[in-house]
Amino acid sequence: MSFNTEELSEFARFYGFHYDSQDPMALVHDVLIDMERGLKGQKSSLPMIPSYISPVSRIQAGRTVLALDAGGTNLRASLVHFDEKGKALAEGTVKTSMPGTKGRAGEKEFFDEIAALAAGLLEKGPVKGIGFTFSYPMEITSDADGILMSFSKEVDAPELVGKAIGRGLREALGRRGIDYGGPIVMLNDTVATLLSGMVKIPSDGEDKETVDRYGVEGGPVIGCILGTGFNTAYPEKAIPKIGFESAAGRQIVVCETGNFTIRCRGSLDFEYDATTKNPGAYTLEKATSGAYLGPLTLHILKQAVKDGVIRFKKSEELLAMPSLETRDFNEFQHNPLAAEGPVGGLFGLDERDALAAVQYLASIITERGALLSAAAVAAAVRRVREDVPPFAPVRIAIEGTTYMIYKGMRRAMDAWLHLMLTRGKPCPYIISPVEQASLFGAAAAALSG
Repeated sequence: MSFNTEELSEFARFYGFHYDSQDPMALVHDVLIDMERGLKGQKSSLPMIPSYISPVSRIQAGRTVLALDAGGTNLRASLVHFDEKGKALAEGTVKTSMPGTKGRAGEKEFFDEIAALAAGLLEKGPVKGIGFTFSYPMEITSDADGILMSFSKEVDAPELVGKAIGRGLREALGRRGIDYGGPIVMLNDTVATLLSGMVKIPSDGEDKETVDRYGVEGGPVIGCILGTGFNTAYPEKAIPKIGFESAAGRQIVVCETGNFTIRCRGSLDFEYDATTKNPGAYTLEKATSGAYLGPLTLHILKQAVKDGVIRFKKSEELLAMPSLETRDFNEFQHNPLAAEGPVGGLFGLDERDALAAVQYLASIITERGALLSAAAVAAAVRRVREDVPPFAPVRIAIEGTTYMIYKGMRRAMDAWLHLMLTRGKPCPYIISPVEQASLFGAAAAALSG
């Protein structure tokens, strides 16, 4: 076969997954409408979950807090000290397996294991607060505790569902003889990313000491995670559904952006969606995140083979593939001529045109994912930009392997974001990856009260 970009592009348009079927500015507007509905408690694909945490604009020097991070299969704890410039420094970080990952854990056993990890650090001296990033679905309460809604399959602790995590930890510390009366602030990983950005990203975007010459703090921070999943969080001044309104002291809202309903989806998107565990939900996440990009791309490539758009000797083997991990497909994209892995190994050295066709379609899928992701971030920026002077840019703190290492994603998302935020008028912003966001964000949350 010959490498025909026109045919491949028309294939993508026919099945509705070409990025040029989306109007970038209309997409931002759609996200903003759903955000407004979610804030009012109206029917919306974006639940707009209040965190009951305010952004920390300035942290008093010399404070030390305990930061906990529970995510996946690991539990980490660290004493985080804020120096005279407000910079966060982690000390004595310890790590263990998440309770319930090596066999079923009961409620008491679960909290006792967390308390045991925390106790060694708390015994080193007093702390001003405990921040706990808990990367599992929680309902946040008005006192910043978190009611567990469910665990992922890695953690086997069914007794914890419906329980208050912060209260359970406080009681477990008491059983160890630690009378801790300070705050325990629960937060999810997207809020942690936002708060980490506030303490890690300088207000002018440069890693140097700056002087405030204008009488204003650095601009607001947006938190974004584009990894296995996708989500955004931002500081909101009005949440009608809980009666919150404050122009001066905003509250961080978790958008649950991955659940946004994409208005224009193609037939292959609907077909793939029907094969997932939660059909009809998380439609934006299924077009953008690491949990889905590989399987979605495989579904599209199978259709391309069936339609004769891509032809190669081992095409039947691709049609028979039950699944495709995103990390495997990413490795293929970074070195397609190596003829290795579950995808690269299907092509002979004389089938470069077929390889090019696979890469071309993958680029279209990535470009669309970047466009959709950028629209969600741009909507959050637009939400906070109106009250901020141009010399205080919005800081976008971002983390996640899909953004950082998936081929083409970071470049494309940054480009779409710039287009969306500068159409018609400039919108100063900074986008910066943050490291150890869960720990540093938890530390900042501990001092948010």
